[in-house]
Amino acid sequence: MANQVVVGLQWGDEGKGKIVDLLASKADVVARFQGGNNAGHTLVVDGNQLILHLVPSGILHEKSHCVIGNGVVIDPEVLVEELVALNARGVMITPERLSISTTAHVILPYHRRLDQCREAARAADKIGTTGRGIGPTYEDKIARRGIRVGAFINAETRRSAISAVLEDKNRQLTGWYGAEGFTLEEIEAWAAPLAAYLAPLVTDTPALLHKACRAGKQILFEGAQGTFLDIDHGTYPYVTSSNTLAGAACTGTGVGPGDIQQVVGVTKAYTTRVGAGPFPTAIGGEEEERLRKVGGEFGATTGRPRRCGWFDAALVRRAVQLNGVTHLALTKLDILSGYAELKICVDYRGESDPGQPGEREPVYETVPGWQSDIRGARSWADLPAACQAYITRIEELVGAPSAILSVGPGRREVIARDDAFADLVL
Repeated sequence: MANQVVVGLQWGDEGKGKIVDLLASKADVVARFQGGNNAGHTLVVDGNQLILHLVPSGILHEKSHCVIGNGVVIDPEVLVEELVALNARGVMITPERLSISTTAHVILPYHRRLDQCREAARAADKIGTTGRGIGPTYEDKIARRGIRVGAFINAETRRSAISAVLEDKNRQLTGWYGAEGFTLEEIEAWAAPLAAYLAPLVTDTPALLHKACRAGKQILFEGAQGTFLDIDHGTYPYVTSSNTLAGAACTGTGVGPGDIQQVVGVTKAYTTRVGAGPFPTAIGGEEEERLRKVGGEFGATTGRPRRCGWFDAALVRRAVQLNGVTHLALTKLDILSGYAELKICVDYRGESDPGQPGEREPVYETVPGWQSDIRGARSWADLPAACQAYITRIEELVGAPSAILSVGPGRREVIARDDAFADLVL
């Protein structure tokens, strides 16, 4: 059985949650390896929508043991709210269902406030951060002044660690931004009940994952955001504060590269982006508004409207290379039904860094669209010829075969093109 990494090949919001949910039906372990609650995975189960921010999507499958890896930054308040909500839906969270890495870093109230103050101070030069404290927490991690989960759940070490940095955080908040600071007592009153709730779930997750590998169990590694929000390879500085590529599955969980056999790259059949930064294939005007409305293109975490554009094959081709993609999962094909013709960006004009799309002029290829509703399609043969041609052209341009085609938001609205994925629960 192959261990798999699922990654987004655009700027996030590609529909990874649904793909992870499908693949998790066969996985023994589902491990999240980076990001924080600045990401949201939207699942549609029996017509009901569920948005997860920190808990891996596999939590809906009783067979799956979910892991929040060391590469994730955790807001304990958000995580506890999510676990309480899952319990209320009948998904009981126990140490047998969810494990949290002892070395993952914790988002504290001053991280959130600093994030919001910094973004407000940028005015017109905003990066587009969600204001949830992700960046400042990764910053403290790299500066070796962060607080890890293992320290957070211990009252003595928690108080000591917070005391060591609180004066500096308050100086920044009050002196630089004119904002309110925090007392140790305020943070402790917030932290203590959250730490007590999470403590039974905290463990040595690398050891857990290596044991699963040795036992021949199937592991699914789940990322957040998308390739071009990667801190190194994305459209810097309009990026997130972590590595979002498939390679981060190793550093973010503690497994080795040899333990991963497949990389499933998820991409929409068109392109979207939330927040600031370059977006070469943005459509603009009424056509963009139509695509946004039909596709429901609003952020799962922030509710912000996403910018919408034609499929950017030059962008996804680069993502396929960066991630070592073995299989494509192409989502939201149904949203393109009804277009007389579609455009695909095959390249950009002029000399430029291929890893930085920037505000470059795309070179488009126009292909026929299709009119029929494809949500009922369950095999390749069920798709209109123009839809088949569109998919085939994307495969040719990006250099990877499609294995999963999503033709609607529901769990069963999927076509498996590769025999290795034919036994998914559809």
